[in-house]
Amino acid sequence: MMVAEIHPWAVSVQDAFQIQKELTRELLFEDDTDDPALIAGVDVAFSRARDLLYAAIVVLDAETMQPVEVASAAQQPVFPYVPGLLTFREGPVVLQAYEKLKLEPDLVMFDGQGIAHPRGLGLAAHMGVLLDKPSIGCAKSRLVGEFKEPKQKRGAMRTLSLHRKKVGVVLRTKDNTKPLFVSPGHRITVETAVKRVLEAGRGYRLPEPTRLAHHEAARAKRAR
Repeated sequence: MMVAEIHPWAVSVQDAFQIQKELTRELLFEDDTDDPALIAGVDVAFSRARDLLYAAIVVLDAETMQPVEVASAAQQPVFPYVPGLLTFREGPVVLQAYEKLKLEPDLVMFDGQGIAHPRGLGLAAHMGVLLDKPSIGCAKSRLVGEFKEPKQKRGAMRTLSLHRKKVGVVLRTKDNTKPLFVSPGHRITVETAVKRVLEAGRGYRLPEPTRLAHHEAARAKRAR
């Protein structure tokens, strides 16, 4: 599946900030009218010893949550590790894996942030714009924002706010387990992002798409 690369990745930090600023103008927070038939999960692992990034994408049937396709890629990073600019490091290898897919997902979940980001453009938002796909950030830890701890039951949630603006929710996806930080990326609302994450749950803390992608990225890393 071909992807049009709309900006360079090996840029200066200041240029990266400017690219983020420009891409935020393209973000949409409206839901598609149709329910997704195929949902993809994306995760990236890094080997410090090999200086390699490993991206894995798992495409699942949205109803059964059974995987129907897996793609992976590995490459050296072209951008240093800079907090808030992680997409410039991980984006190229994600696109490389995405181009290997034969099936086109209707929705993409990322192990990372959506708009819950210092400049409103985390990995899920950034890649959602580039792929022009509905996307969700489903992060295991908070990057920005203020919140109150949700109750311990699955489905409990609290608003994640940044500068008094709602940028996502802190969502309990399993009883008595640490919550996830869910934020919209592109072409989806906060409410629908939460709905999709809960629907994709199969008894684990992580929704099935990113859980399987995490395992595939780790497997690809071990295989090298």
